[in-house]
Amino acid sequence: MKDVAFCQLAGWLKSVCITLIMGFSGLSIATETMSLSRYELGAGDKISISVYGEDDMEKELILTDAGTVSYPFLGEFMAKGLTVGQLEEHITGQLKGGYFIDPRVTVSIKEYRKFFVSGEVKSPGGFSFEPGLTLEKAIALAGGFTQRASKKDAMVTRENSGQAVEQQLSLNDSVLPGDIIVINESFF
Repeated sequence: MKDVAFCQLAGWLKSVCITLIMGFSGLSIATETMSLSRYELGAGDKISISVYGEDDMEKELILTDAGTVSYPFLGEFMAKGLTVGQLEEHITGQLKGGYFIDPRVTVSIKEYRKFFVSGEVKSPGGFSFEPGLTLEKAIALAGGFTQRASKKDAMVTRENSGQAVEQQLSLNDSVLPGDIIVINESFF
């Protein structure tokens, strides 16, 4: 009787373990998919492209003002608007079959395009973007507010689907590469 109960318990534990393992493997796949960058490349971004095992295929490129790059065997093509993952897939698809059997392409961002701060800041200009940048951090990079600055009146011009869109930002809002930020003057 004890052996039967033990076997039933062991069977139950086995099914629980299998369920947990399958659940966690599904979780890791979902997490991996969610962690892929949604950042869309744009003019001025500096990227690195390499093909595993092919040293002469490693290139650092800057997207042109039109958003294109030129890569060996592929020539010039549009990269603007693509994520790093989409660009990897594009290059892999173009190289596969014609030039390589199973190319392993890696694309990484070496340097994001600049964002710009003007208006009532101590050192206006263009600054290198870093992920996680907020308006408050961007103002710090620009030397901080002047005495006449309005700490609540910041406007950003941002490209959205090919159109320049102007909107107001608060200090905790995210800044994106290519943003043009204007800190207005306070009247009081």
